[in-house]
Amino acid sequence: MVKIIGNVKPEDDYTHTLGPEENFNESVYFNFFDPKVGRGGFIRMGNRANEGYAEMTIIVFNPDGSGFFNYKKPEISHNDEWNAGGARVEVITPGEKIRTVYEGSALSMANPKDMQDPSSAFKSNPFKKLTVDLIHTGVGPLYGHVGEPGDGNDFARAHYEQHMHVEGTITVEGEAPIQVSGNGLRDHSWGPRYWQSIRSYRWITGNFGDDLGMVLSIVGDRVGGMFHKGEEFIKVETIELDTQYEADTRFHKSFVAKVTLEGGAQHEIRGQVKGFVPLRNRRSEQVTYIGEGMTEYTLDGDRKGYGLSEYLDQPGDEI
Repeated sequence: MVKIIGNVKPEDDYTHTLGPEENFNESVYFNFFDPKVGRGGFIRMGNRANEGYAEMTIIVFNPDGSGFFNYKKPEISHNDEWNAGGARVEVITPGEKIRTVYEGSALSMANPKDMQDPSSAFKSNPFKKLTVDLIHTGVGPLYGHVGEPGDGNDFARAHYEQHMHVEGTITVEGEAPIQVSGNGLRDHSWGPRYWQSIRSYRWITGNFGDDLGMVLSIVGDRVGGMFHKGEEFIKVETIELDTQYEADTRFHKSFVAKVTLEGGAQHEIRGQVKGFVPLRNRRSEQVTYIGEGMTEYTLDGDRKGYGLSEYLDQPGDEI
C-alpha cells in the first residue's frame, strides 16, 4: 500500500465532481525520463468542462535536443474522464499505477525553441505520427493537500504529487518503437485555475532512481518542496537558486540549487538543460511564459538524475 502524506486519498486519482467555477480545471501531468535512450518529456491534460474544452500538451525530447510537440484544445462537455485530443489517462490501481497514452500527430522540431513564435513554428516544421504508451508506478509517497471551496486559491486548491517508475514505448512514424524504462513525477490538481493568477514560480522535479527523488518549488517568495528516500518524506526548508539564462532570453540553461532539508541535511543540485521548449498561455490580453527544460542533475557532485525544470513568468518579470 502506498504511503500517503496529507489529506489526499488513492481514489482522488479519479476525476471529481465538476465545480461551479467557470475556470474549474482538473489537470493531470506526467513527466518521464530514460537516461539510457536519452529521451524524456511529459503529457498533460486539463479538463475545463465549464468552458467547453480540454487542454492537451505532449512533449518528447530526443537525445540531440530536438523534439516532438503538440498542443490541442479539444471540445469536451463533462469531467468524467481524461480522454480528448488523442490523449487518455487510465487509472489502473488508484494511488499506485496509471497508464498514459497519446496517439496522434506531433510537430517535429530540430530546434524546439522555435515555439517562441508558435505560428511560425507550426508553419515551418513537419508533423509526424507519434504514439506514446507508458505505465507509471509509484516509487515514493503520495503527498499533497485538498483545500476547501471558497478558500480564494485560484491556482491549485487541491493538489498532490508522486515520484514514479516509468515503462513503455514511444513510436515515431517511420521508426522502430523505442523502449522506455526510467523515472518521472506525476501531478494532479483540481479546482479553479488561471495561469495568470500566480506571479512566478520555479518548479524543479527529478529522480535519481527508484529510491530517490526531489521537488524544489519557489512560488514568488515562498519556498517548498521535498525529497523522498524510499518511503521517507523529507520537507525542503530553504533553497538558494542561481540560474543562468541564454543571452537576452527567458530560456534557462543551467542552475545551481543549494538546499536545506528538515532536520538540517544540506544538498547541492546542479542542473544542465538538455532540451528546452518555450511555451505560453494566453487568456484575453494576458500572456504567461512557461519554459520547459529536460534537465540532467548532479547531486552533491556525484549522483546523476533526470527530470524537468519548469520556469513560469508573467510579462514584466525580471530575469
